[in-house]
Amino acid sequence: MTIKVGDRVPDATLTEFIETETAGCTVGPNSFKVSDLVKGKKILMFALPGAFTPTCSAKHVPSYVEHFDAIKAKGVDEVWCVSVNDAFVMGAWGREQKVAGKVRMMGDGSAEWTKALGLELDLIARGMGVRSTRYAAYIVDGVVKVLHVEGPGKYEVSDAASMLKAI
Repeated sequence: MTIKVGDRVPDATLTEFIETETAGCTVGPNSFKVSDLVKGKKILMFALPGAFTPTCSAKHVPSYVEHFDAIKAKGVDEVWCVSVNDAFVMGAWGREQKVAGKVRMMGDGSAEWTKALGLELDLIARGMGVRSTRYAAYIVDGVVKVLHVEGPGKYEVSDAASMLKAI
């Protein structure tokens, strides 16, 4: 069953490649429980089929970097990019996309959270395995307030400008 507006997001573990050691986070891949990350926060997250893919790299991630100040002005605490890739790939892609301090690049390497959301995309026939549908969500204290899911092969409603209008 696909998650919908009003639902609480399921719990799972996402990984993030941390570039600088801080209290509780070492350099390299760190695991985080979604339930801990969303508690008491406003999260604008977007998910996409894969790191370093054409639309994702040329349009989707850059839209959130470009609109970051406007997103923060709306009271959003964090912006996440989630993909069915490991933390190493997401970290490298984040460095290439210059997202530091703006977008958290969260890996869902085994598609655990993506499947729990009901938003997986079967690309096995194309040699890409199970991936994520392209979508964006505004999550407040763990509850989905806005959800924009793209149609197959589309990039029309999950960009930062569309989400800014919706929140």
